[in-house]
Amino acid sequence: DVQLVESGGGSVQVGGSLNLSCVATSGYSYSTYCMGWFRQAPGAEREGVARTNPGGGRTYYVDSVKGRFSLFLDTAKNTFYLQMNSLKPEDTAMYYCAAGFGSNCYADNLRESHFNNWGRGTQVTVS
Repeated sequence: DVQLVESGGGSVQVGGSLNLSCVATSGYSYSTYCMGWFRQAPGAEREGVARTNPGGGRTYYVDSVKGRFSLFLDTAKNTFYLQMNSLKPEDTAMYYCAAGFGSNCYADNLRESHFNNWGRGTQVTVS
């Protein structure tokens, strides 16, 4: 199984920026797997944030983060980044990196069921 480890979370003021990282190991191939970011606020369900298709050629963002968040895939380092700008209090959550493959990587929505491997998360707090 693909192993995923997130980092880069922290506390930031409203309007600030954070860059989350997700390192993929143990069988990951950027040409096979799509990568996604999800988040879960206290008391809420986990929701999708963004996804890049296998190879990183296409990206998908949920409406609430469009124009503020950006995805980057460093294939040499097997690292997947989520650059978050103009952060808002409602962005406060535990952020999870996920890997998936197959036709779900090209879906017109972003669901937990589309992904097979998950990291343990990194906390983001905006105040």
